[in-house]
Amino acid sequence: MGGKGHNRTLYVSDLDGTLLGNDSQLSRGTIDTLNRIIGELGGLFSIATARTPATVVPLMQEVHATLPFIVIGGSAMWNPVTSSYEHTRGIDDTTVNAVADVFDRHGARPFIYRRHGNMLHAHHDGPMSAQEESFVASRQHLPLKRFMLDDHCYRHSDDEALLIFAMNKYAVLKEIAQDLRHDVATCSVMLYHDIFDESEGYLEIFTAGTSKAGAIRKLAQEVGATRVVVFGDNRNDIAMMQDSDHSVAVGNAFPEVQAAASEVIGPNTADSVTRWIENDLLLNN
Repeated sequence: MGGKGHNRTLYVSDLDGTLLGNDSQLSRGTIDTLNRIIGELGGLFSIATARTPATVVPLMQEVHATLPFIVIGGSAMWNPVTSSYEHTRGIDDTTVNAVADVFDRHGARPFIYRRHGNMLHAHHDGPMSAQEESFVASRQHLPLKRFMLDDHCYRHSDDEALLIFAMNKYAVLKEIAQDLRHDVATCSVMLYHDIFDESEGYLEIFTAGTSKAGAIRKLAQEVGATRVVVFGDNRNDIAMMQDSDHSVAVGNAFPEVQAAASEVIGPNTADSVTRWIENDLLLNN
């Protein structure tokens, strides 16, 4: 059921821990197979990730992608053909302030990501943890992202806010997430463990109703897909799995993700996702 058949399948994969190897890169085998899937077999392929275009574009630069990437947890799409944002879902100023108030009560400061044209500005105020400093250092020179540090007006900007993001111990973020869900009805909260260290966590806040699943539905409608297959490994992939026609967990996925999936395949280190897609296309074309 590929792009050339009567039934058009849209294949959507998570990146970290799913399409990417443990080195957080695409393997040569995955790149070559993806280009064969898109070029020779006419497959409809995209990704759905919490990452921003600043890191997605370099990771996907050798893939001959034609469909928009679902980025920033579903709050935007990035068109690799035109190198521009599409279908952004902004967080209003009232919600930004309410979320920042909750963080202040917990003695924490998040990053507020705002779209400045086709750049992303990540605003932050105050001291950073070693984890945050490492995060910033590894992304500081990316062409599509700029960090605005020690920004005392970090809550306020004319630019559209797409994401409020924090990293910390999972237990700390869990308390913040509980307060956000109780106090701020106009936001959507996603809390998940680090895939390499479960004691660490990430917290993502979007405008209410934002999700990978919703963005996938929109993309599927745009490309005329009649079947959607998704691939994932982490707990934040479960919602898009439940919303798809067929869901596939990689072998290294969390147990509850494997339980939620239609089937479980090999690990992310064995080009498992692209092998599955290629086989599915060859069987159904």
